[in-house]
Amino acid sequence: MSGQNARTRSRARLAEDLKSWMIMLPGLILMTFFIWEPLLESVRMSLYKTRNIELVRFIGLDNFISVVGKDDFLQALANTFSYTFWSLIIGFALPVLLALLIGETVRGKSFFRTAAYLPNMLPGLAVIILWSSFFSGEKSGVLNILLGRLGIPQQSYLTRYEWVIPIIIIISTWKGAGATALIYMAGMAGVNPELYEAAAIDGATVWQRVFHILLPSIRKLAGTLLILQIISVFQIMYEPMVLTKGGPDNASLSLMQLMWQYAFGGSMNYGKASAVAVIVTLILLVMTAIYSYFNRKESDWD
Repeated sequence: MSGQNARTRSRARLAEDLKSWMIMLPGLILMTFFIWEPLLESVRMSLYKTRNIELVRFIGLDNFISVVGKDDFLQALANTFSYTFWSLIIGFALPVLLALLIGETVRGKSFFRTAAYLPNMLPGLAVIILWSSFFSGEKSGVLNILLGRLGIPQQSYLTRYEWVIPIIIIISTWKGAGATALIYMAGMAGVNPELYEAAAIDGATVWQRVFHILLPSIRKLAGTLLILQIISVFQIMYEPMVLTKGGPDNASLSLMQLMWQYAFGGSMNYGKASAVAVIVTLILLVMTAIYSYFNRKESDWD
């Protein structure tokens, strides 16, 4: 009798597992078709000499050696890490601050949420064209007009080697900070309000409640958004491509833009373009593994 019950339970578990796999199957098929198959094809193409998208001859790591040995790759690699650095300096804390300010707003909270998210709804190309007119080096540039009122001479912002990457990060932060702030607000909403009440009774100030209750409560969420931001910024392409075409003198050239140049910029060398894509993927995998390691260590300490 017990054996029959065990078989019944086993069949029930099998049926539940089958239902779960059937639910996940469409997503797995789409992921395989749109993510894993192109990724594996890029790895394979990076090992071949290509004629457009045709694989001509297996050459091993020659594409990687050729790409890494060029000055434009080293410049693009340094620029991409610079993009990541400036995105953390300029764009990581801003959504948290924005979420705090909107969360503490008593009236018009819905309006401020919509206003914060609005830039994210605009097409990326339209945002770049909008900001290119703002930072234009001509007399008609909006920033030049504003600063001209203060007696500051006309500047050419997007052709300054030391300014171009921070400006591009300011533009991308303006576009995406509102959406990230809404995610932080959702995380802040899950904080137990009794903690705030107890802190207020103990005489804690607003900033003490923020630093000792709110921020520790969203620490893991912030860590997840941090690694997602690094992954996103590491793939920056169309902002420098449209704004500066990678200039001045490759000062804003990114790895993804370099990949595009290999694939579509005239040489049509898909093997080298795939090699750059694989290198970017490996760098992001290493960064994600490092983050996961330290996050796991922190969880063990907790």
